Amino acid sequence: MTDAEWALIEPCLPVAATGPLPRRVRDQFNGILWRFRTGS
Repeated sequence: MTDAEWALIEPCLPVAATGPLPRRVRDQFNGILWRFRTGS
């Protein structure tokens, strides 16, 4: 996922009660997209 694509999606994600989303969320989101693309 490119930085431009992430900039569009990030504001739509819920913010945790303790603060902003951790940086790892982008990696997890990329993993979900990979599973949809590959059908695994």
